[in-house]
Amino acid sequence: MSSRFISLSCLGKLKHRENGGEQESLVVLVPPPHYPSMPRYPIESPVDSSPLLEIRKALFKVLGMQCSACAASIEKAVKRLEGIEDATVDVIHCKAQVVYHPSFVNEESIREAIEDAGFEATLIEDDIDERSAITVCRLRIKGMTCTSCSSTVESALEKVQGVKKAVVALATEEAEIRYDPKQVNYKQLIDAVDDTGFEALLISTGEDRNKVHLKLERTLSDREIRVIQQSLQALPGVEDTEVDVQLENITVSYNPDLTGPRTFIDVIGETYPGRCKATLFQPGGLGGPDRSEEIKQYYKSFLWSLAFTVPVFLLAMVFMYTPGIKRGLELRLVNMLMLGALLRWILSTPVQFIIGWRFYTGAYKALRRGSANMDVLIALGTNVAYFYSVYTVLRAATDNSFKGTDFFETSAMLISFILLGKYLEVLAKGKTSEAIAKLMDLAPDTATLLTLDSHGNVVSERTISSQLIQRNDIIKILPGEKVSADGLVVWGQSHVNESMITGEARPVAKRIGEEVIGGTVNENGVLHIRATHVGSESALSQIVRLVEAAQMAKAPVQKFADKISKFFVPLVIVISFTTWLAWFVAGKIGSYPKSWIPSSMDEFELALQFGISVMVIACPCALGLATPTAVMVGTGVGATQGVLIKGGKALESAHKVDCIIFDKTGTLTIGKPIVINTKFMKNMVLHDFYEIVAAAEANSEHPLAKAVVEYAKSLRGESSEASRLQEEVEGMARTGILVSINGELVGIISISDPVKPEARDVVSILKSMKIKSIMVTGDNWGTANAIAKEVGIETVMAETLPEGKAVKVKELQESGMTVAMVGDGINDSPALVAADVGMAIGAGTDIAIEAADIVLMRSNLEDVITAIDLSRSTFRRIRLNYLWALGYNVMGIPIAAGLLFPFIRFRLPPWIAGAAMAASSVSVVCCSLLLRYYKRPRKLDLLQMQTVRIQ
Repeated sequence: MSSRFISLSCLGKLKHRENGGEQESLVVLVPPPHYPSMPRYPIESPVDSSPLLEIRKALFKVLGMQCSACAASIEKAVKRLEGIEDATVDVIHCKAQVVYHPSFVNEESIREAIEDAGFEATLIEDDIDERSAITVCRLRIKGMTCTSCSSTVESALEKVQGVKKAVVALATEEAEIRYDPKQVNYKQLIDAVDDTGFEALLISTGEDRNKVHLKLERTLSDREIRVIQQSLQALPGVEDTEVDVQLENITVSYNPDLTGPRTFIDVIGETYPGRCKATLFQPGGLGGPDRSEEIKQYYKSFLWSLAFTVPVFLLAMVFMYTPGIKRGLELRLVNMLMLGALLRWILSTPVQFIIGWRFYTGAYKALRRGSANMDVLIALGTNVAYFYSVYTVLRAATDNSFKGTDFFETSAMLISFILLGKYLEVLAKGKTSEAIAKLMDLAPDTATLLTLDSHGNVVSERTISSQLIQRNDIIKILPGEKVSADGLVVWGQSHVNESMITGEARPVAKRIGEEVIGGTVNENGVLHIRATHVGSESALSQIVRLVEAAQMAKAPVQKFADKISKFFVPLVIVISFTTWLAWFVAGKIGSYPKSWIPSSMDEFELALQFGISVMVIACPCALGLATPTAVMVGTGVGATQGVLIKGGKALESAHKVDCIIFDKTGTLTIGKPIVINTKFMKNMVLHDFYEIVAAAEANSEHPLAKAVVEYAKSLRGESSEASRLQEEVEGMARTGILVSINGELVGIISISDPVKPEARDVVSILKSMKIKSIMVTGDNWGTANAIAKEVGIETVMAETLPEGKAVKVKELQESGMTVAMVGDGINDSPALVAADVGMAIGAGTDIAIEAADIVLMRSNLEDVITAIDLSRSTFRRIRLNYLWALGYNVMGIPIAAGLLFPFIRFRLPPWIAGAAMAASSVSVVCCSLLLRYYKRPRKLDLLQMQTVRIQ
């Protein structure tokens, strides 16, 4: 393993300009141009002319590029245009970025120049600097029942001027909107959702990161509120304050480096001692969906419905066949109107119009916006049954010879079963987001705040809410307590259990200067920590946001359900009407025997029963919930296993992976060189030798003591034995440092970056999963081959630059493979982005983690297998959900339409069809919930894991 250094140079240019009669010299560092002969500005225009002060950027999608020669030809063609400041072409991502002066050239001219060079170009976005102005807003959406609802809200939001992108997730009942705050604000977005018939609550906007909402505990006068506002604005770090007099709320924008919410609450309390207090307040949409209230509502509605439906069922299905009671129910009141029919009408009416009112409002809102959802089917089905029954009752009351059958029990039982299904569905959906709830519960409710004097001695301590911790606070953590904030240990030592965050079961030793993570548990010993990241900046908050974002992101397979939902309900209505018409016409023309018709019905009523059954058995909800519920549970389970998956797309791609590229340093190896062996050329005491070496390396900035290496290399020729040993050391994947004292070569130090103990087993298991492993590294071939042989990897690429790693990914993808890249450094970022699935080691750089699709929190290669296996399990569950949801509708609708009736006289009553419809959604959600019991592959549990202790 040898170090390799690449030097980059900049070209300095000297410019002179006149400034008040004096000459001022400026040194401008610019990269060497690709084409020096081409002017950077139009020749006929002076550099300092005012039009050139405006510079814009344009980004183009370029198709047809094969290699760097193609990129060079495009750069050359573009730079020939007047007014071009710079042009950069990215072959890997098929993009070209052009910096230009709009006074001399425009985007269309640039696009034509690219096409004249023989490539296809499309403008992606001009003036890409505007992206920095994009704000993200999250809304809670209430009232959605199926994918048709979420698609409607999504379309309405995307039509708003200034909205760049909107994503609406049915399972989480949330919308994430990216918009330009200069063109639209969050209130207009809420109005757009309200106009579609749904209720929207603000969760957060991009401006909320350093905002806090405070609730005043008593009503204050205008003068008192102004005094409080002025007191807050006088604090250092307070940027703005907003007061909502009606809600008695104060919103404070602040700099977290200078102040925080605890200071604001103290100031408000001190302004009017004993008269006014403030507490932290969360707007209505914050936190998870309020399932508890929704569960209570459905439960209450179901019980009230049951109270009326059970008597209707008994009157229609039991008492009519009970001697004695039957005679009383058949008592004629007016003409042919019987007591039983009147009682059923009275009892079913509250169920239809009071308890079932939610379906009317849902259907009305859907039809008003030009779409149809499940509420439309329920409202149509129950109304047809109810109003036909009303017709039979009124006809019987006015005609002394009319005989008809009412279906009041059908409408009442339909609504009751659907409410029961909704209640069970909401219960189950609440469990799909348990992972986020568990993560949020990791944070302790309170913390012990220490006050120190100028000498660092503890003066006092007090208990505060953990939400009031501010940056640089000193917090005391007792044994057994949870760490209340991310921070650095400033006093004490202990072991901390970080399994709830990283998945690492072994407690980690913590000493002064080491980092601790909020939500972890202090095992033994008292710790004093200085808070470094609080609130939304903490690791726990970031993990929660990452999991929430993952559950918001739609998997590509979800598009299948979205397409079906657009025409599903209208198609069902057409099939229902066609079923009724076919059976009615067939009965009238005598296409089937009269004996097929039940004694209590005629042709019309039999056909009506078939039509209603078709309408209420169809279930678009099951299709809509098939993917998002499985993704929610899968990403949540991954988070508890220390695998953070950034959305459904990453999950879907990961289950197809058949080739994994591993970086070497920090991925397959530990990433921290250690001394392995020492060989002497002359007799010497080991202790004395290392004292001399340590003194020589004391001021070296390179971990391998660059100065010692460079000097020792000049002595290689003086000893053939040294050369032989050097070659031997490098062949064992080690770096050999030659040490000389007073010009005499005395020894070789072997330094190595040890291979992770699990690496070989992980590569072997991947091979058994039919996944090919490749190692790509910037290190030399000798070291690369030695490491690859040690871990069992057959395909190796060494001495590869970051761009080369991305090119290798592209080559493998073009050969038909689905490629995953596992890395940890900045140099891995291009490949992580280019790969179908990028996996970043949790201990790696922030840039690598940002570029990756999956983050392995434990930095353990075993989690590569866990991530792939979890994605496969999740997509097996999604396929099973779709199989059930589609199979249910494909089989249920024909049976409800009477397909089996001519053969075995089986007829599906509408109320049973409604119960089956309700059960289908519940079954899909429950099927997804089974993922909660996911266990990683048993092969991983059987591995004998070893620990490499680095002193």
